[in-house]
Amino acid sequence: MKQVLRILVTLLLLFNTALAQGDKTAPAGGLADLTILDLQTAQRIALKDNPGIHAATARIEQAKARVKQAMAAWWPSIDLNGSLSRTRRSDYQFEQLNLYPASSGQSIDRTYDSSSAAIQATWVLFDGFARSFQQKQQQLGEQSIEQARRNSQRLLLSAVAEAFFNAQLTQTKVKIAEADKAFYMKQLKDANNRYEVGTGAWGDVLNIKVQLNSAKTNLLLSKREYEAALYGIAALMGIPHAIFPQGLQLAELDNDFKPSDELEKNIKQKLELALSTRPDLKKITLEKQAAEEATGQAKAGFWPRVQLGGSINGSHQGDYSLSEEDIGNSLSLTASWNLFSGGADQAKIREAEQKRREIAHSMADLRNTIASEIRQDVALLAAAREQVQLQRASVLLVEENRKLAESEYEAGATSLVRLNEAQRDLTTTYNRLAQSLVGYHQARQRLLTATGQILVPFTSAEAAPE
Repeated sequence: MKQVLRILVTLLLLFNTALAQGDKTAPAGGLADLTILDLQTAQRIALKDNPGIHAATARIEQAKARVKQAMAAWWPSIDLNGSLSRTRRSDYQFEQLNLYPASSGQSIDRTYDSSSAAIQATWVLFDGFARSFQQKQQQLGEQSIEQARRNSQRLLLSAVAEAFFNAQLTQTKVKIAEADKAFYMKQLKDANNRYEVGTGAWGDVLNIKVQLNSAKTNLLLSKREYEAALYGIAALMGIPHAIFPQGLQLAELDNDFKPSDELEKNIKQKLELALSTRPDLKKITLEKQAAEEATGQAKAGFWPRVQLGGSINGSHQGDYSLSEEDIGNSLSLTASWNLFSGGADQAKIREAEQKRREIAHSMADLRNTIASEIRQDVALLAAAREQVQLQRASVLLVEENRKLAESEYEAGATSLVRLNEAQRDLTTTYNRLAQSLVGYHQARQRLLTATGQILVPFTSAEAAPE
């Protein structure tokens, strides 16, 4: 018995060990396994979980269903009808029935049962090519909605990038404020020591306390701005309740940038790339093609409509049973041709043609807008790059100035006011450098958005089909 228990305990331990190992190797989904969130991961999660993208996907499914509805018009329509009834004749009807003999198959009872059944089929053989144009319209509509979804993805990726860089800026400001606070805490400690030994003034201690409180205030405000920025990113990513898991931090602001960015070159090539890949331009191009098909559909009213019909039907009075004698059938070929409708058909054609012209003008306007966006974004990217270079040079100068002021103050060769000014200049310049770096990265993302290349890293059969 003890040996059996040992075996059972051993097996149970092995089973628990296997489960624990399986839990360790199982990948965690979403943000559960992340401690640092970078931009591309945030964008990928947004494409997957953002409710707006799910809504766009649902619109695509609706368009697919409309295509199937248009294709169904090519098939015959079959209807099955049936009825069971019980009828009681009025006194007058019953008297008349006794005076005049009933026709064959008609019940002579005052109360009688009856039944009927029929199956009918109709098949449109020709309708002026309306079905063909309608099917093409719906197919183009489906493709247009797919491009609209891709354009929603493009704009979502851009919005996530904007929010992410703004959050990185506030995160950097928090660190700058922490460094400013640490500096004044050190200065306060040194000022207290000098005051206690009689080599420092109490006014310096008070002045530094004021500066320290100001640094603490800036740190508090920066933390609140960072918290608010995280809520914005979480909402774009589709995180429930717009709250990130505890302990998740954003990646550090990227300090690298190319002295001469390749994105600023070959503007003509970028224009051609945008005009061939931008999903919003593809969408409006498909809408123009659909408008041309609508014009063809409007002309269908000038053609005759030919339809084939057939039915098998039967009816019986007296009871609910149907026999072969009660069943008949019919077959028909009908044609109808509207010769005059008060000009309605011509008006439909004019409406469709004007719709096509409207979309053509909108497409030309969009092409001009895209060209303007790219040229502006290229100019802004160049300006942002120059701003980063300028602020980096300023940081070196201000750092050296702050070190010099600190050394002179410690040596008693300058006043605390001079040191405070140098520290404020250093903090301000660091913030400006962070802002210029964020502006540079945002300008890059805006240019990638304008050319449509922001979608390239996420192109797949599911996220952004070609």
